[in-house]
Amino acid sequence: MMAGFGHGTRGYPRSRGRTWQRSGPDRATLGIIGAICAVAGFFALGIVLGPVAMFCGWQSMGRKWSNDREIPALVALILGAIDTLLAIVALAGAATWGHGLL
Repeated sequence: MMAGFGHGTRGYPRSRGRTWQRSGPDRATLGIIGAICAVAGFFALGIVLGPVAMFCGWQSMGRKWSNDREIPALVALILGAIDTLLAIVALAGAATWGHGLL
């Protein structure tokens, strides 16, 4: 006997888009974690904490720009971008010939 091939071998209906189990932190927690990483990135390791903050903020916003943005997610995204930009500028400035690193 052959199973499958569109004969309804499954005993339960599956709704589309609800087949996965979500685990891990929820969106509000990701927004807060991103905001903390963004603020900490101004003081230390901005090149690492900036992208982490941007990732957490983007995931917290549901990976889309929508009207129901939450404040910590938006703060994490914007400050994370500023952290990353400042860290790249600082690294580029420190790598010039005049500062003695090269």
